[in-house]
Amino acid sequence: MSACGGSNNEGGASPSSPEPSSPPASPSATASASGEASPPASESGGAVKVGIIHSLSGTMAISEVSVRDAELLAIEELNAKGGVLGKKIEPVVEDGASDWPTFAEKARKLLSEDKVATVFGGWTSASRKAMLPVFEELNGLLWYPVQYEGMEMSPNIFYTGATTNQQIVPAVDWLLENKGKKVYLLGSDYVFPQTANKIIKAQLKAKGGELAGEEYTPLGHTDYSTIIAKIQAAKPDVVFNTLNGDSNVAFFKQLKDAGISSKDLTTLSVSIAEEEARGIGPEFLAGHLVAWNYYQTTDTPENKTFVDSFKKKYGADRVTDDPIEAGYVAVYLWAAAAEKAGSFDVAKVKEAAKGIEFNAPEGKVTIDGDNQHIYKTVRIGELQADGQIKELWNSGSPVKPDPYLKTYDWAAGLGG
Repeated sequence: MSACGGSNNEGGASPSSPEPSSPPASPSATASASGEASPPASESGGAVKVGIIHSLSGTMAISEVSVRDAELLAIEELNAKGGVLGKKIEPVVEDGASDWPTFAEKARKLLSEDKVATVFGGWTSASRKAMLPVFEELNGLLWYPVQYEGMEMSPNIFYTGATTNQQIVPAVDWLLENKGKKVYLLGSDYVFPQTANKIIKAQLKAKGGELAGEEYTPLGHTDYSTIIAKIQAAKPDVVFNTLNGDSNVAFFKQLKDAGISSKDLTTLSVSIAEEEARGIGPEFLAGHLVAWNYYQTTDTPENKTFVDSFKKKYGADRVTDDPIEAGYVAVYLWAAAAEKAGSFDVAKVKEAAKGIEFNAPEGKVTIDGDNQHIYKTVRIGELQADGQIKELWNSGSPVKPDPYLKTYDWAAGLGG
């Protein structure tokens, strides 16, 4: 794939289903598959329970609390319009506490005890992989809202964040063309950074790049002085950063303390967005790069409505970002699938979800019926002094999800 120069050769055109004739003022969904919906569900009572599970405490709370907030906002908006299938949505919120066994335990509670129709949540791949066997065992449905390392496709998960070919692969291509060939890899010590870096190393080898170094630290790690010295000694053109959680606070503050600015060393991060910039301090991040599919500055009518609604509910100082938006989108996609299915039954919702389009804040997204990921536009951006992100490049159209990188010759043997 050549993700540079504004072109996309990765089958990035969106599916052939028709565009809505007139985009609504707020996000809306339309079913593109044919066939009439089955009869309305016969669940008793006037409400349908859904689960929300995020780290509301611990090292990942800096990122996940706001995703919960966005999911609750979407539920509130849907309830104001009558709910789903005539039923109000009742959220049951659990704290994964930045602890992967806790995510699995809370997921089991939501499905077995609370009998929720679906669950929205998770952030780290460790939390997702801890929950996955629970959802498959109990035939639950998880909507996972964060970019991840790919190499996975569960029949019980919908992935509304980017997979690798919608974030990491095009970001590396862009860096090689625009910033240099010598790349230093820095990440947290768990599955997402390790798998992502395995992919990046294969990509660098195929594209004539050079690995300048590779380091991992535990989640919550706070002393980066030794690693910063190693980075300085290696003299990379760019650091590809897959640190997660509040380790980023320590790393970027210590980078600045060492007298290293974005002009001295380019970093590109895939787990730092507007919310993390707010927590870290934009003065430590200005000029550094990120790769996502959505920014608060993304120019769509739906995004203006979303940002205004989010700030009205949670405060003018609050920001939106990619995982926040993907969590919000997930609620609307599930609601559209349930309406189309005429049921909250997992099998019926999954079948109905195939091909559903949504005018999301990030632009049009479409559920790929083959792998339960969604088509997403890729965006490279630069963090600004006010904590917002200036878009430098985008893929031009939504990119078809390819979680196993089957369309890349250099990725053969990586997984799947």
